[in-house]
Amino acid sequence: MIYLKLIATYLLIGLFGFGGGYAMLSLIERMIVGPGWITEQNFTDIVAISQMTPGPIGINSATYIGYVAPQTNGFPQWWWGILGSLACTVTIIIPSFVLVRRTSHFMARHRESEYIRGAFAGLRPVVVGLIASAALLLMNSANFGSTTGDVCISVGICAAALAIQLFTKLHPIVTICLAGFAGWLIF
Repeated sequence: MIYLKLIATYLLIGLFGFGGGYAMLSLIERMIVGPGWITEQNFTDIVAISQMTPGPIGINSATYIGYVAPQTNGFPQWWWGILGSLACTVTIIIPSFVLVRRTSHFMARHRESEYIRGAFAGLRPVVVGLIASAALLLMNSANFGSTTGDVCISVGICAAALAIQLFTKLHPIVTICLAGFAGWLIF
């Protein structure tokens, strides 16, 4: 049944999704799109919606995937999607909650330990690599188009947004709105 598979998958994602939502994206994509529960286009849309809505991207994507996956796998009524959303959202939170609850006292007592500092020194670059992996994962035809013209326009919008964020003090929400308006005008 799709719900048991989603729960088992999100327990693993919650347990091994170290580094936050962006670092989790490649793991989520591999475990959700791989079996065919949603399409790559759906995943791309989910990531975009999860980034625009308030809250952590991992939880937002779990909620949305939990809603969409049952409906695309033989449960067309909306209430099956609500049940899937609740199951995935709660399931992705549980491992983090338990791990933080169990390790916080230990970490507070041993934060000056050379072993703990060494472990975190090894984990920081992994998180950066996972976030870079998520960026590369999202550089696909679903995001940038399949024709040369679409790719060029999409890369131009991406580069403009990056330049705006790096070289101006414009708020990211304004940049998102400008990019949406540009896409609406062009496409």
